[in-house]
Amino acid sequence: MKKCFGIDIDGTVTRPDSMVPFLNKAFQLNLAYEDITEYELTPFVNISSEVFAEWFVKNEPAIYSGSKMADGAKQALAKWATLAELYFISARRNDLMEITETWFNRHELCYHHIELIGSHDKIDAAKRFGVDIFFEDKHDNAVAIATECGIPVILFDTPYNRKPVPEQVIRVNDWAEAEKWVENWLKG
Repeated sequence: MKKCFGIDIDGTVTRPDSMVPFLNKAFQLNLAYEDITEYELTPFVNISSEVFAEWFVKNEPAIYSGSKMADGAKQALAKWATLAELYFISARRNDLMEITETWFNRHELCYHHIELIGSHDKIDAAKRFGVDIFFEDKHDNAVAIATECGIPVILFDTPYNRKPVPEQVIRVNDWAEAEKWVENWLKG
Protein backbone atom coordinates (compact mmCIF):
# COMPACT_ATOMS: atom_id res chain seq x y z
CA MET A 1 0.00 0.00 0.00
CA LYS A 2 1.31 3.43 -0.98
CA LYS A 3 2.23 5.96 1.68
CA CYS A 4 0.37 9.26 1.86
CA PHE A 5 2.48 12.41 2.03
CA GLY A 6 0.86 15.56 3.47
CA ILE A 7 2.52 18.63 2.04
CA ASP A 8 2.06 22.30 2.87
CA ILE A 9 2.32 24.69 -0.08
CA ASP A 10 3.37 28.19 0.99
CA GLY A 11 6.90 28.42 2.36
CA THR A 12 7.40 24.72 1.72
CA VAL A 13 6.78 24.01 -1.97
CA THR A 14 6.95 27.72 -2.72
CA ARG A 15 10.00 29.64 -1.60
CA PRO A 16 9.61 30.99 1.94
CA ASP A 17 10.83 34.41 0.82
CA SER A 18 7.95 34.83 -1.67
CA MET A 19 6.09 37.35 0.51
CA VAL A 20 9.03 39.71 1.06
CA PRO A 21 8.79 41.68 -2.24
CA PHE A 22 5.04 42.13 -1.76
CA LEU A 23 5.50 43.40 1.80
CA ASN A 24 8.29 45.77 0.77
CA LYS A 25 6.29 47.26 -2.09
CA ALA A 26 2.98 47.58 -0.26
CA PHE A 27 4.37 49.01 2.98
CA GLN A 28 7.42 50.90 1.65
CA LEU A 29 9.82 48.68 3.57
CA ASN A 30 13.27 47.31 2.92
CA LEU A 31 12.94 43.93 4.63
CA ALA A 32 15.26 41.07 3.81
CA TYR A 33 14.07 37.47 4.11
CA GLU A 34 16.41 36.97 7.09
CA ASP A 35 14.64 39.83 8.93
CA ILE A 36 11.41 37.79 9.13
CA THR A 37 12.10 36.01 12.42
CA GLU A 38 8.51 35.10 13.30
CA TYR A 39 5.57 33.77 11.32
CA GLU A 40 3.21 36.60 12.30
CA LEU A 41 3.99 39.45 9.91
CA THR A 42 2.19 42.42 11.50
CA PRO A 43 5.12 43.41 13.74
CA PHE A 44 7.25 43.87 10.62
CA VAL A 45 4.76 46.05 8.75
CA ASN A 46 3.71 48.11 11.78
CA ILE A 47 -0.05 48.10 11.14
CA SER A 48 -2.97 46.49 12.93
CA SER A 49 -3.74 42.84 12.32
CA GLU A 50 -7.15 43.86 10.91
CA VAL A 51 -5.65 46.19 8.31
CA PHE A 52 -3.01 43.63 7.43
CA ALA A 53 -5.65 40.90 7.08
CA GLU A 54 -7.61 43.09 4.63
CA TRP A 55 -4.46 43.78 2.61
CA PHE A 56 -3.53 40.10 2.60
CA VAL A 57 -6.93 38.86 1.41
CA LYS A 58 -6.89 41.44 -1.37
CA ASN A 59 -3.37 40.48 -2.47
CA GLU A 60 -3.42 36.69 -1.98
CA PRO A 61 -4.18 35.91 -5.64
CA ALA A 62 -1.17 37.92 -6.86
CA ILE A 63 1.10 36.57 -4.11
CA TYR A 64 0.18 32.95 -4.78
CA SER A 65 0.29 33.33 -8.57
CA GLY A 66 3.70 34.99 -8.39
CA SER A 67 5.32 32.67 -5.85
CA LYS A 68 8.42 30.86 -7.04
CA MET A 69 8.93 27.15 -6.46
CA ALA A 70 11.47 26.13 -3.84
CA ASP A 71 14.68 24.73 -5.30
CA GLY A 72 14.50 20.95 -5.62
CA ALA A 73 10.79 20.67 -4.78
CA LYS A 74 9.65 19.70 -8.28
CA GLN A 75 12.28 16.97 -8.62
CA ALA A 76 11.59 15.46 -5.19
CA LEU A 77 7.83 15.54 -5.65
CA ALA A 78 8.05 13.99 -9.14
CA LYS A 79 10.13 11.16 -7.70
CA TRP A 80 7.74 10.64 -4.79
CA ALA A 81 4.61 10.74 -6.97
CA THR A 82 5.33 7.18 -8.09
CA LEU A 83 5.96 5.98 -4.52
CA ALA A 84 3.24 7.77 -2.59
CA GLU A 85 0.01 9.72 -2.79
CA LEU A 86 0.83 13.45 -2.66
CA TYR A 87 -1.82 15.37 -0.71
CA PHE A 88 -1.24 19.10 -0.55
CA ILE A 89 -2.89 20.49 2.57
CA SER A 90 -2.80 24.27 2.78
CA ALA A 91 -4.18 27.04 4.97
CA ARG A 92 -5.27 28.83 1.80
CA ARG A 93 -9.01 29.46 1.50
CA ASN A 94 -10.98 27.18 -0.81
CA ASP A 95 -11.94 30.10 -3.09
CA LEU A 96 -8.26 30.17 -4.13
CA MET A 97 -8.42 26.66 -5.64
CA GLU A 98 -8.36 27.79 -9.27
CA ILE A 99 -5.29 29.99 -8.66
CA THR A 100 -3.63 27.12 -6.79
CA GLU A 101 -4.35 24.52 -9.48
CA THR A 102 -3.20 26.93 -12.19
CA TRP A 103 0.11 27.45 -10.33
CA PHE A 104 0.59 23.67 -9.96
CA ASN A 105 -0.19 23.06 -13.63
CA ARG A 106 2.02 25.95 -14.84
CA HIS A 107 4.94 24.47 -12.88
CA GLU A 108 4.06 20.91 -14.00
CA LEU A 109 3.97 19.81 -10.38
CA CYS A 110 2.75 16.30 -9.57
CA TYR A 111 -0.14 15.96 -7.11
CA HIS A 112 -2.94 13.57 -6.26
CA HIS A 113 -5.11 15.93 -4.24
CA ILE A 114 -5.15 19.56 -3.11
CA GLU A 115 -7.05 20.44 0.06
CA LEU A 116 -7.41 24.14 0.91
CA ILE A 117 -8.71 24.27 4.48
CA GLY A 118 -8.71 28.01 5.18
CA SER A 119 -7.00 27.47 8.54
CA HIS A 120 -3.57 26.64 9.89
CA ASP A 121 -5.02 23.70 11.85
CA LYS A 122 -4.09 20.84 9.54
CA ILE A 123 -4.42 18.00 12.06
CA ASP A 124 -7.95 16.96 11.07
CA ALA A 125 -7.06 16.92 7.38
CA ALA A 126 -3.88 14.93 8.06
CA LYS A 127 -5.89 12.37 10.04
CA ARG A 128 -8.77 12.26 7.53
CA PHE A 129 -6.40 11.48 4.65
CA GLY A 130 -4.27 9.04 6.65
CA VAL A 131 -1.10 11.03 6.11
CA ASP A 132 2.07 9.07 6.96
CA ILE A 133 4.50 12.03 6.86
CA PHE A 134 4.04 15.79 6.60
CA PHE A 135 6.12 18.61 5.11
CA GLU A 136 5.72 22.04 6.70
CA ASP A 137 7.39 25.41 7.32
CA LYS A 138 5.25 26.72 10.22
CA HIS A 139 6.80 25.70 13.54
CA ASP A 140 3.65 25.26 15.63
CA ASN A 141 1.94 23.33 12.81
CA ALA A 142 4.90 20.96 12.55
CA VAL A 143 4.97 20.32 16.29
CA ALA A 144 1.18 19.88 16.55
CA ILE A 145 0.94 17.52 13.56
CA ALA A 146 3.86 15.40 14.78
CA THR A 147 2.48 15.23 18.30
CA GLU A 148 -1.22 14.72 17.51
CA CYS A 149 -0.80 12.42 14.52
CA GLY A 150 2.28 10.53 15.71
CA ILE A 151 4.01 10.93 12.36
CA PRO A 152 7.31 12.42 11.27
CA VAL A 153 7.14 16.01 10.09
CA ILE A 154 9.82 17.50 7.87
CA LEU A 155 10.26 21.15 8.90
CA PHE A 156 11.95 23.32 6.29
CA ASP A 157 14.27 25.64 8.18
CA THR A 158 13.48 29.35 7.90
CA PRO A 159 14.36 32.41 10.00
CA TYR A 160 10.76 32.39 11.32
CA ASN A 161 10.64 28.79 12.64
CA ARG A 162 13.82 28.28 14.66
CA LYS A 163 12.25 27.36 18.00
CA PRO A 164 13.11 23.94 19.48
CA VAL A 165 11.31 20.92 18.04
CA PRO A 166 10.46 17.46 19.39
CA GLU A 167 12.23 14.37 18.10
CA GLN A 168 9.59 13.49 15.49
CA VAL A 169 10.05 16.89 13.78
CA ILE A 170 13.00 16.70 11.43
CA ARG A 171 14.52 20.05 10.49
CA VAL A 172 15.99 20.23 6.97
CA ASN A 173 17.63 23.06 5.06
CA ASP A 174 16.25 22.20 1.63
CA TRP A 175 14.45 19.67 -0.53
CA ALA A 176 17.65 17.69 -1.17
CA GLU A 177 17.95 17.02 2.58
CA ALA A 178 14.24 16.19 2.76
CA GLU A 179 14.58 13.77 -0.14
CA LYS A 180 17.52 12.01 1.52
CA TRP A 181 15.68 11.70 4.86
CA VAL A 182 12.54 10.36 3.16
CA GLU A 183 14.57 7.85 1.15
CA ASN A 184 15.96 6.39 4.40
CA TRP A 185 12.53 6.52 6.06
CA LEU A 186 10.91 4.61 3.18
CA LYS A 187 13.52 1.85 3.52
CA GLY A 188 12.65 1.39 7.21
